[in-house]
Amino acid sequence: MTAALDLLATIGRFVLGACQATGQLTLFALAGLSHVVRPPFYPRAFGRAMLEIGYLSLPVVALTAVFTGMVLALQSSTGLSRFSADSAIASLVVLSVTRELGPVLGALMVAGRVGAAMAAEIGTMRVTDQIDALTTLQTNPMKYLVAPRLLAGLIALPLLVLVADILGVLGGFIIATLKLNFSAATYLNNTINFVQADDVISGLAKAAVFGFLISLMGCYHGYNSKGGAQGVGAATTAAVVTASVLILAFDYVLTELFFAR
Repeated sequence: MTAALDLLATIGRFVLGACQATGQLTLFALAGLSHVVRPPFYPRAFGRAMLEIGYLSLPVVALTAVFTGMVLALQSSTGLSRFSADSAIASLVVLSVTRELGPVLGALMVAGRVGAAMAAEIGTMRVTDQIDALTTLQTNPMKYLVAPRLLAGLIALPLLVLVADILGVLGGFIIATLKLNFSAATYLNNTINFVQADDVISGLAKAAVFGFLISLMGCYHGYNSKGGAQGVGAATTAAVVTASVLILAFDYVLTELFFAR
């Protein structure tokens, strides 16, 4: 009887802790979004966040997209050739990249790079009392540190994913023409004729949500870090892990929303 009550108490503490964390995160996100649309604005902070999230993440996202398209073309050729359906390789590559692999893999790469950097930077400012110093100087930390990063995540990641879509399709094209002996004109025609605007738009919409989640997790865990260097390290790890899990979870939710019939 005592063991059962202990188990029930443990489950209750876990549920209450999860509800409390969800509530705190929701309030933090709402506060950050409210500061995005209210003056004053900090264009230099926004530009720095765009540079960090967008431009500096471009090489790793581009390489990921190119090799993903190449592998996808090879793998689909192996499977489709058994059914004499090699002509479907172009359509499979473009759909997979624009709908799923471009947004998800791009977001996961950015989460590992940018989410950790955000959490480490803001966490260091928290444990060294720099955030309190901003408040003393009558600068709202949410508006100066969080809001520009949330807005930059919303804008930068769709732009990165658009580049990833193009490069992913290019990777499939390279393998199809150089290794699988496809005609370049035929492959391009199959790609253009099969892809629809909804496929690209849905992927970009996913990317906007993922970018917001990455920035939110990095800012939230960094802003609430404590305990010196060890706390900053824990916040950095938590930011990457939670952002990655939320990306995969929201990917299913958004896929269900866009493509479920």
